[in-house]
Amino acid sequence: MSAKNVWFITGASKGLGLILAKKLLTQGFCVAATSRNKKSLIQEIGKENDNFLPIEMDLTDNLNVKNAIKKTVDFFGKIDIVVNNAGYSQIGTLEELSEEEVKNNFDVNVFGVLNVIRNVASYLRKQQSGHIFNISSIGGYTGNFAGFGVYCSTKFAVAGFTEALAEEMKTFNVNTTLVYPGYFRTNFLSKGSIQTPSNPIADYKVARQMEQTHLNEINGNQPNNPEKAAEVLIALSEQENPPVHFFMGEDAYHYADLKIQTIQKAMSENKILGTSTGFEKTITE
Repeated sequence: MSAKNVWFITGASKGLGLILAKKLLTQGFCVAATSRNKKSLIQEIGKENDNFLPIEMDLTDNLNVKNAIKKTVDFFGKIDIVVNNAGYSQIGTLEELSEEEVKNNFDVNVFGVLNVIRNVASYLRKQQSGHIFNISSIGGYTGNFAGFGVYCSTKFAVAGFTEALAEEMKTFNVNTTLVYPGYFRTNFLSKGSIQTPSNPIADYKVARQMEQTHLNEINGNQPNNPEKAAEVLIALSEQENPPVHFFMGEDAYHYADLKIQTIQKAMSENKILGTSTGFEKTITE
């Protein structure tokens, strides 16, 4: 069994997953990297060796995920740190996106993550150690982006079950961290990584404007460095008591602060009405 920490990373053939995998290998960690295409992993990182295991895995197939995790444990002897990084953004308003488009986004971003958690938890629970990183998005904390409602809802779902997961796993000495990244300069907003609606509705001008802003202005100009994001994840994995909630990027902090202020204002302005629903207290002598 390897004494080095073994990382299991989904979506490792590009973006943050790829950068993290490469950085970990240069620092002497063991990495099991998964992607829908094993060839892309080998092309980007290299062939299988004592420290690196490339795995072709379909996140949406529970048995396939189960086998990938077993293969990792058989190869390295254990899994220490899991990074649920794979996912994609589906642009489109709630009216214009088809059932299939919505389902596909949830299959990858939500049910895919749950497939990994379901199958890796037994190993972490039995070894009484480990750390699970679930990569959400600042869009999983604040969803007021026209045309991004479905994507944001998948990340809200990840946030919701991660909070429960943290409570479920802490008695087994397994840490859980929910990461809310802001905009990082990866290919996340590039053609082939982001999906636009198959049948857009012209009336949704605000959504189209938001879509074009992301594709043509934000893409390539994101303020955050993914190399530094990888370093941050490694640093978090080495903390004795890592946080359950972790906002990453100044922009993530900005949007989170705006959401918190909005909620606090709404609660304050409506407190009397909002707390008027209890049974009247009976005064007894």
